[in-house]
Amino acid sequence: MASIDKQKIGSVLARQGILIAFAIFMIAFTLANAKFLSIDNVFSVVRSSAILGVMALGVTFVVISGNLDLSVGSMMSFSTIVVLDLHDKIGPALAIPAMFAMTVCLGAVIGFLVGYLRLNSLIVTLGMLSAIHGLTLTYSGGQNMDIVDKEGTWFSVFGQGSVLGIPVPILLFVALAAVLGLVLSRTPFGRKVYAVGGNGTAATFSGIRRARTVFQCYLISAACVATAGLMQASRSLGSQNTVGQGLELEVLAAVILGGASLLGGSGTIFKTVIGVLILGFIQNGLLLLGLQFYVQFVVTWVIIILAVWLDIAAKRGKLWSPIA
Repeated sequence: MASIDKQKIGSVLARQGILIAFAIFMIAFTLANAKFLSIDNVFSVVRSSAILGVMALGVTFVVISGNLDLSVGSMMSFSTIVVLDLHDKIGPALAIPAMFAMTVCLGAVIGFLVGYLRLNSLIVTLGMLSAIHGLTLTYSGGQNMDIVDKEGTWFSVFGQGSVLGIPVPILLFVALAAVLGLVLSRTPFGRKVYAVGGNGTAATFSGIRRARTVFQCYLISAACVATAGLMQASRSLGSQNTVGQGLELEVLAAVILGGASLLGGSGTIFKTVIGVLILGFIQNGLLLLGLQFYVQFVVTWVIIILAVWLDIAAKRGKLWSPIA
């Protein structure tokens, strides 16, 4: 009986360990600081997490398809700098679609290399991380970007506006999550993404065009990054050319926290949203406890390791390797 109970407990921890840990964190943070679950703080956390969340929605498609995208941080810097620069040159109405087109082209390059040339996604996106960063510095001349007339532009609505008291970034995050959630769970394309990530060879023999599906996943990821860049640029109306640096790890952590498997074939948009909120509330709780912001980097690393461990444990049904 004791052995069976241990197996059940291990199985539950493997499947729901992150949620249990999150509940413990929430209780501890609430007891430590009464402001933690206040309405203002909750809105603040969700709003600050919206940019990261929008990026994570697109990366969810890539991860479920059995691939990785480590270039999203540099790509977000690129999209932010481009739209700010073009804002004063051609106006926001033209700058926004131009930036989206340029960012999606970067996603198309990655999708072609990974999907059609069958190159390793880790190597490709790691290389593109550096390449896009260099492209951003070249485009900006190494300078930061700022909108000249910050008071006279409607561009700020995407990052600073609100509708019925709800910040626009939150509305964009929720709307995009709803649309992409339906695409992933209710459309033939979504089923193809799961099939390709679960077993690419079997999917190919079933008539699914694996290369095209992977290519489309990277296009979706790039479009989400462009949306995040738009929100970031609109929020600050100015930006450093390294604004997205390091975000790729936080995005990946949020996706894995949400239950998407690094091996592909599993995950949902809803759970990715939960993963984003878990990361946001934990980081906010640490700040309210008086810890320095750089402690978040250590915590993010611990969360990634814990999430990967639980992901593998959930597949074998045990927390510990039977070999060990």
